[in-house]
Amino acid sequence: MTIDRPGLADFLRSRRTALLPDDVGLPRGQRRRTAGLRREEVAALCHMSTDYYSRLEQERGAQPSEQMIGSIAQGLHLSLDERDHLYRLAGHQPPSRGIGSKHINPGLLRIFDRLVDTPAEIVTELGETLRQTPLGVALTGDTTRFTGSARSVGYRWFTDPATRALYAPEDQAFLTRMFASGLRELSTLRGPGSLAAHIADELLRDSGEFRAAWELHEIGIRPAEVKHFVHPELGTLELTCQRLIDPDQGHSLLVYTAIPGSESHDKLELLAVIGSQLLH
Repeated sequence: MTIDRPGLADFLRSRRTALLPDDVGLPRGQRRRTAGLRREEVAALCHMSTDYYSRLEQERGAQPSEQMIGSIAQGLHLSLDERDHLYRLAGHQPPSRGIGSKHINPGLLRIFDRLVDTPAEIVTELGETLRQTPLGVALTGDTTRFTGSARSVGYRWFTDPATRALYAPEDQAFLTRMFASGLRELSTLRGPGSLAAHIADELLRDSGEFRAAWELHEIGIRPAEVKHFVHPELGTLELTCQRLIDPDQGHSLLVYTAIPGSESHDKLELLAVIGSQLLH
């Protein structure tokens, strides 16, 4: 496929000018001279330089990679149809849809963008973190940084002591059974060639604890609504997890809250201070 530079530039401009700061979780700020977002704001949302993004709108520069187009599609909060159109304009075949896709539904993103004062994350069915709020990062660290099988929290549970240290000791036996049960269920559902099956094979090879839990053949162990996180500075926080599921993409928005007036609620307020200090 060949890149359509005029079409790509026009489409990017149209989507940028159609968005307001409120749509993408940015402060509205002072009165704007032009409609929509500024180029530098879109560039920041897409994790690229303003110069690079500007060249695309000006029909200049090298053909953007598939990775870059994916970042732009997510930064502009495109629907799946719009995302696919963007890939074709850039001269690429659109990635597959459905389970396994990393493209987050724009409706789910709009909800996520408004959760500025609570820990929250968007994860895949394998527990791969796609987005975290700043307070989510302050609670568990940046869990989007992992690569390969380690992107899955279920894999890290059996291979990374730092991941296990985030959870209270009294919950860990249950979580071991839950992660093994979930991976067995997904491996069967998605089939032998799936990422779930690949991760299970890796863990069966490398983790005796996983093998023991796997051999129990437990199915249907679901996450507890109340979770006990262990923060290195604040200690244990008892948080309720609410889950909003996008069934088409297999993504879940997880929001963690504490009972008002509780010790954990006070700790969340302290966590917001710690998180803001880490960002500066």
